[in-house]
Amino acid sequence: MSYAPRLKEKYNAEIIPALTEKFGYKTVMRVPKLQKIVLSQGMGDAVADKKLIESAVADLSRIAGQRAVTTISKKDISNFKLRKGMPIGTKVTLRGDKMYDFLDRLLSVSLPRTRDFRGINPKGFDGRGNFNLGVKEHIIFPEIDIDKVNRILGMDITFVTSAESDEEGKALLDAFGFPFIKK
Repeated sequence: MSYAPRLKEKYNAEIIPALTEKFGYKTVMRVPKLQKIVLSQGMGDAVADKKLIESAVADLSRIAGQRAVTTISKKDISNFKLRKGMPIGTKVTLRGDKMYDFLDRLLSVSLPRTRDFRGINPKGFDGRGNFNLGVKEHIIFPEIDIDKVNRILGMDITFVTSAESDEEGKALLDAFGFPFIKK
C-alpha cells in the first residue's frame, strides 16, 4: 500500500464533489486545485552578513522538507549597498505530496501556535484565485529548534491554485480548512 497525504485524499473524496455541486462544473477537470505552494524569505540584512543566508536556507529547508535555494539580486541599488548577483533571500517551491504534507502541518500545527492567532485575513487573494499569507515568525513551525535560532525571520507563503476567480480560490481553501476570519 502506498502513502497518500491526508489532505490529498480529502480533496479527491470530499472537496471535488462539494465544489462541483457549489459552482456547477460540468467536468471534474474544471474543479480548482492547489498547484503549488511557494515559501520565500527576503533578507535585506544579508548584504552585510553572509551567514544569515546560510542559516535561513537551512531553516527553510527544514520547514519545507526540501532543499531551499538562494535568490540573488538582479540589479545594483546603491542606496541599499546592493550589487547585482548578491544573495538577498531564499525560496522553495512545493508540489505534489510534499505540498499536501506541508499544508497539513501548517493548518493543524503551525498556525495554531502563532501568538494571538484569531484566523487568517481573507484579503490576501490576488484576483486570480491565488492566496498570499505572511508569517511574522518562522519559529511557529515545529521543525525549528528555538534554542538554535540566532534571528527570528518572517516569510511569505503563496498558495497557487487553478481557480479562475477569488471566490473559487477561497472556496477551495475553505474546503481544505483554512481558518479565515469571518466578517
